[in-house]
Amino acid sequence: MVARINTVAFDGIDARLVEVECAFTPGLPSFAIVGLPDKAVSEARDRVRAALSAMSLTLPARKITVNLSPADLPKEGSHFDLPIALALLTEAGMLTPEDTGNLLALGELSLDGTLQPVTGALPAALAAAEHELDLVCPKPCGAEAAWIDTTKVLAAPSLASVLAHFTGQSPLEPARTGRINSPPQTKDLSEVKGQERAKRALEIAAAGRHHILMVGPPGSGKSMLAARLPGIMPPLTATEALEMSMIHSVSGLLEPGGISRDRPFRTPHHTASMAAIVGGGRGAKPGEISLAHTGVLFMDEFPEFSRQVLETLRQPLETGEVTVARANAHVRYPSRFLLVAAANPCRCGYLTDPSRACNKAPICGEDYMKKISGPLLDRFDLRLDVPPVSFQDLDLPANGERSDVIAQRVDAARARQEARYADHKGVTTNSDIEGALLDEVATPDADGRDILMRAADRFHLSARGYHRVLRVARTIADLDGATQVGRQHVAEALSFRLVSHREALAG
Repeated sequence: MVARINTVAFDGIDARLVEVECAFTPGLPSFAIVGLPDKAVSEARDRVRAALSAMSLTLPARKITVNLSPADLPKEGSHFDLPIALALLTEAGMLTPEDTGNLLALGELSLDGTLQPVTGALPAALAAAEHELDLVCPKPCGAEAAWIDTTKVLAAPSLASVLAHFTGQSPLEPARTGRINSPPQTKDLSEVKGQERAKRALEIAAAGRHHILMVGPPGSGKSMLAARLPGIMPPLTATEALEMSMIHSVSGLLEPGGISRDRPFRTPHHTASMAAIVGGGRGAKPGEISLAHTGVLFMDEFPEFSRQVLETLRQPLETGEVTVARANAHVRYPSRFLLVAAANPCRCGYLTDPSRACNKAPICGEDYMKKISGPLLDRFDLRLDVPPVSFQDLDLPANGERSDVIAQRVDAARARQEARYADHKGVTTNSDIEGALLDEVATPDADGRDILMRAADRFHLSARGYHRVLRVARTIADLDGATQVGRQHVAEALSFRLVSHREALAG
């Protein structure tokens, strides 16, 4: 007889079903795990043997073979411990095939038999639901997996408790979802003094998911503004929350309880490697652009990132996903984020201040901003200068609009977009529209078209730049509650587009 139980192998955020087979055959005593296991899976035999010994159970003195099917699919991670142990117990007759035949199990075993938390419980629960299986996982992962309410989740503290459940000695209660309490919003745009144009740009960016580039001297408030952008963005939808949580689950970043409705805000340092930003490394894990999916990716000191890292952003910014290609794996991750980039006008940062700029101005500014390639710069819908705030303004009390007031306008604009694109798959915000749909919803009136055509001709807008102006104008119209894109909407969109930091800041 061959004992069988199900588990999963992760391919990005997708959990692919794996069948764990166990057989005892005549021969010299041995314990072999086959089916393309990595080092962590191969070491499972020692952890499983020690865990069974802690339960006063011993493996028979026979040839033990564990096969992970399909054999050509790479198996990585310590979560194979529990299904291997359950397959062994079934083959030994301590559990019946009826007990384990309808199970999907994952969990890492300690040497004393306790179950340690593993990554990927949420996508594993989704796979269990798709195949109509029950899920057995470590107790710390139960609240996360229980968010998939179409499958029964058993969260066990130890291997002994799993055995006691199926033998009827001490049944396990189905796991329940954790309660997610969003942290209070402590960063408010009203705290930013001055910078009204930058605040308006953030409102437009949040309403239409438009990428934004801010250039200004040190201390002008770029980081402060970016940190307050999530506070004016709408809460995650159920679909967005699930997608984001699955990425964070396979990365081991979910808090106890699992799904959160807060948009992620990722701030990688400019020394981060390409694998850290785009994804890769051992197991082709998601990078910062995927961890920021549905949220904000803030890249401060933008020109200081390596040229290779910056250029790899171009494709995800257009498609909303990234494929991490390795010799033995091609893994796809969603990467639909809002990019906020901040930069100083030059290396010293004081190009626009004659009293503090270095003696290489304005050439230093031109050379510094040339680190951002033209094709990448073209993908920023909103570009703006962030001038320093005067001491007189800093001494005044905060009197700007609060984030919750701005968020109401953003929510209303997003609701208009949701209704407009309800029948268009893959389109959720104005930044997603293209082709015939763009012409249908964003064509301006006669006056707006006239100013756009004249600006495109005078400033030599690329086709991408032309279309991005239309998308931003459509978002501005949505914030105004207008059904037709007008002259004022096009004019404001152009004002955020026709800033050439290489020329204007240098001169």
